[in-house]
Amino acid sequence: MKRAIYPGSFDPVTFGHLDMIERSAQIVDELVVAVLINSAKNPLFSVKERVSMLEEITGHISNIRITSFNGLLIDYAQEVEASIIIRGLRAVTDFEYELQIAQTNRIINSQVDTIFLTTSLEYAYLSSTIVKEVASYGGDISHFVPEQLMDRIYAKYR
Repeated sequence: MKRAIYPGSFDPVTFGHLDMIERSAQIVDELVVAVLINSAKNPLFSVKERVSMLEEITGHISNIRITSFNGLLIDYAQEVEASIIIRGLRAVTDFEYELQIAQTNRIINSQVDTIFLTTSLEYAYLSSTIVKEVASYGGDISHFVPEQLMDRIYAKYR
């Protein structure tokens, strides 16, 4: 069984994330979508809220599991018995950083490979940071996130 892990902060989850999840789920037997618990950041949504939102918008995908983790991704990949880490690339600038992390992970655990997927062109510009910026000013985020999440995002800025 090929199990992959797709990690991220998902704060909030965007159409770009959903696209990566759907495409990744098609190439593995099981996809673990793992929400990073990062105490160094001040997230908009709690880990529980992010897991819940991901579960809600991915209910149509049968071979995924939503979890959360803290610590090193490579350790968590081993814990969930994932042999693949999937990372999305929006631009060349993403590649340099992601390549360093992938190579470091490979040194730590040679049994886990990283696969890079380029984002679909329509989402190449999109990030959670952009969503938060637009939402903080009451702008239209309907092109960025699933409709059922919009009110929750706007509520964080009221």
